[in-house]
Amino acid sequence: MASVKNHDYQILPPSIWPFATATALFTTLFSAAHWFESMRANATLSPEAGRTYMIIGFVAFATAIFCLYSWWSAVSREANEGEHTPVVQIGVRYSFILFITSEVMVFATFFWAFFKYALHPMAVDGTFPLNYGVWPPAGVETLSPWHLPLVNTILLLSSGAAATWAHHAIVHGDRKKTAIGLAIAIGLGWIFTLCQAYEYYEIVHTEAFSFSGNVYGAVFFMATGLHGAHVLIGSIFLLVCLIRILRGAMSAKQHVGFEMAAWYWHFVDVVWLFLFVAVYIWGAGGVSAH
Repeated sequence: MASVKNHDYQILPPSIWPFATATALFTTLFSAAHWFESMRANATLSPEAGRTYMIIGFVAFATAIFCLYSWWSAVSREANEGEHTPVVQIGVRYSFILFITSEVMVFATFFWAFFKYALHPMAVDGTFPLNYGVWPPAGVETLSPWHLPLVNTILLLSSGAAATWAHHAIVHGDRKKTAIGLAIAIGLGWIFTLCQAYEYYEIVHTEAFSFSGNVYGAVFFMATGLHGAHVLIGSIFLLVCLIRILRGAMSAKQHVGFEMAAWYWHFVDVVWLFLFVAVYIWGAGGVSAH
């Protein structure tokens, strides 16, 4: 006699995708670290070994993308088949809140480093340099926040507003407006990415500062680069939601995946506002740390 499901919880079948994804991502990181080591001066690895690790890393990264696609496709199928009951949706929302909280902690480390060196700059060995109290460091040509950074801010905030409009539309069952809002949000996100790539090109072309030249450049590229990666991920997240909307896979009552995408996109917006104010405006204005 077949068992009958008499509860609202989702019992997941065994899946290889979580383990395969973790293995592929670990291999990618491990190989990238050894590849970078081979390019260092006085490296312990030969260039031939570095090239081998480079190939392994790219193969592992491609494998990770395939595993993630397969994993998330399975989740989408489960949602379409009605497995995501209201009880399951609550758990998904709580887990995504925890995920965003962990992302907040990641960005907090870069803001901590930026403010630490801006307000109390010192050398790597703990001694105070001759230009102690000067920020940005001597020789750094900072960017004007009122040109391309301001344009990027308007683009990203407008994209967030379009995503909110799309979410309001899906709640009221208007698929057409939902699709339009998502398309606008995705397009503005891609334009933001192109503008940031151009900004990086200008920094490198004019030699304003570099990734390894000083702590300002290191924190700038790590913080804005990590945020740029989140914009790309968020754009893909919204694109998947748009595809599912066009296929009729979401409804006014069943769109928890879209909610997660909207939360993630608003998180990206908020982080950029902090970056714009702290790094582009406050940090580039010349700070005295005495």
